Amino acid sequence: MPIIPTIRCRRMRASLAFYTGILDFTRVDDHDPPDDPAFCVLRRGADRLFLSSHRDDGAFGQALVVETADVDGLWQTFRARGLCTPGNPDSPVHEGPTAQTWGSREFYVDDLARISHHGIE
Repeated sequence: MPIIPTIRCRRMRASLAFYTGILDFTRVDDHDPPDDPAFCVLRRGADRLFLSSHRDDGAFGQALVVETADVDGLWQTFRARGLCTPGNPDSPVHEGPTAQTWGSREFYVDDLARISHHGIE
C-alpha cells in the first residue's frame, strides 16, 4: 500500500513548473487546467506526489525524504535546471550535499510554498 504525500501550494502553475522542470516529476493527471484552486498528481519513477492549492488540503512547511543512490549527481542536475539555494551559510545542507554525522549524505530543497524567492516564476 503506497503512502502518497499531499503538498499544499499557493500557486499551482509555479509549483508544477518547479516539480516538473527541476525535480524530475511528471504530471500524470493533465485533464484539468492548473488554475487555482487545483489538484494535480505527479510521478517520479514509482513514487507519486499530490499537489493541492485547495485551502483545506495539507499544511505549508512539510518535510519529505527522497532517497537516491547519487546525491551529488542529483544535486548537480537540479542546480543546472535552475534550483536556487537560500544562500544561508548557517544551513550548509541547503547549499549542497553534506555528509551527516548519522552516516547519510543529504541536501535540502525548499518548496515554493515556503519561500518567495526561488527563481522559477
